[in-house]
Amino acid sequence: MIEMGRPARADDDLDALFSALADRTRRALLTRLARGPATVTELAEPFAMSLPAVSKHIRVLEEAGLLERSIDGRKHICALNAEPLSEIEQWAREQRAFWDAKLERLARFVE
Repeated sequence: MIEMGRPARADDDLDALFSALADRTRRALLTRLARGPATVTELAEPFAMSLPAVSKHIRVLEEAGLLERSIDGRKHICALNAEPLSEIEQWAREQRAFWDAKLERLARFVE
């Protein structure tokens, strides 16, 4: 369902963000990057998975705009880009305002 008044591109961006954040490994990667940039190898270290598997998670985060990658020779350095999280924050505020108003009307009706 596409929300009225929201451009389709904005919905696509939001879908990508929620999809990226739906996986616990990707959330853990973002939590690690919140402490500062890291190489792909450093990011893969705490996980019991192959480097290609971690790279796939990194690619999803990169496509959602939550991660920026730079290349220095053979090293791929990843950094958090928290800016897209403001889109989720805005969406959550809109939802809260909508439901607060609905619940307030329901409470008045019940009283």
